[in-house]
Amino acid sequence: MKMSMYSPILLLSLLSCGWSRSSGAPAQLALQPEQFVEEVQLDQADGQGKISWDKTLHDFGDVSVSDGPLSCTFTLTNTGQEAITIFEVVSSCGCTDVQWTRDPLMPGQSGTISATYKNEDGALAFDKTLTVYISGVKRPVVLRLRGMVHDKKKSLSELYGAEKLGDFGIKSRSLKTGTLHQGLSVSETATVANLGRKPLEVGFESVSPQLTMSVSPNPIPVGSTATLTYTVRADASLFGRNEYSAVPVLNGMMAPEILSVTAWTQENFALWSQEQRENAALPMFDTSTFNFGIIDDGKSIDVSFPCLNKGKSTLHFYKADTEKMALELAGSLPEIEAGKKGSVRFTLDTSLLPKGENVVMISLTTNSPLRPLVNLFVAGEIR
Repeated sequence: MKMSMYSPILLLSLLSCGWSRSSGAPAQLALQPEQFVEEVQLDQADGQGKISWDKTLHDFGDVSVSDGPLSCTFTLTNTGQEAITIFEVVSSCGCTDVQWTRDPLMPGQSGTISATYKNEDGALAFDKTLTVYISGVKRPVVLRLRGMVHDKKKSLSELYGAEKLGDFGIKSRSLKTGTLHQGLSVSETATVANLGRKPLEVGFESVSPQLTMSVSPNPIPVGSTATLTYTVRADASLFGRNEYSAVPVLNGMMAPEILSVTAWTQENFALWSQEQRENAALPMFDTSTFNFGIIDDGKSIDVSFPCLNKGKSTLHFYKADTEKMALELAGSLPEIEAGKKGSVRFTLDTSLLPKGENVVMISLTTNSPLRPLVNLFVAGEIR
């Protein structure tokens, strides 16, 4: 059934199932910025307390149901001048048990948070969180446990051979990080494998300036896995979605393909004063969806989203990221003074979209603490 208008219910339905980039059939959407899990920095100073962590993410990698409960430990150190106490650790579900150091930690002392994933849910990927509340630290710290549970043991080739580079096994050459805030860095890890018959030494060349990569252990022993750690540092000139890359060097030979890392960069509002926050910009759009109805293939459409700045300072749009190449920014992003209206404009080339119903998402990165990321949608049917 063809429809000329998209109701809110229909639009939510389309977004929940995703929309294909190459056909009109439903498909899974790429991971969007608001779905990323934010990484806590290893060093944190917030309020009077100051702490450092050995890690904020533990990746169990590929395990099987028969492995039973999976345990790990996070270590924190009091690097401040005052004693701190772990008040509470809240697990995201009942499938994870947690214990932690109850005594106050004096300056220089370390404590632990131990977690056990029960591994009773069968074969599935899991990503669990522990929310840690610490005295003197205004914001809770989020720790993560993740892994992939299989019905039975699998070979390294089965697990890491999908996008391998020679003997260097990896599940995907396209990697992602959590939200990156200006002035900070964000790190993630991935499991890699040596699929060859001799130790594999891994290095990297042509690395983006903001990116660092390392493998441990290195060389990777025969028939073993290692941890690939990748870190992206914020660049003051880069906001929104950005891609960074590196070329693996395997036993002295450059690989034929690159590894890419995608990160979403936002303003670091944690550095703003209370006065700055209270007097910040606030974008309010007339509508979040531009509906172009039913049109013939090949036409170009002017898309406009009127916006009122209800805040107390000038609204800046740092960047507009569009989900598909068919939608491009028209001109430059506006700067909207407090109390004034402006419009964010785009051009849609329908010849680059499949026939049938389409929904294209736009992500705007702003200087508004209340709305640092605004998602807009262009929807309609092409015949």
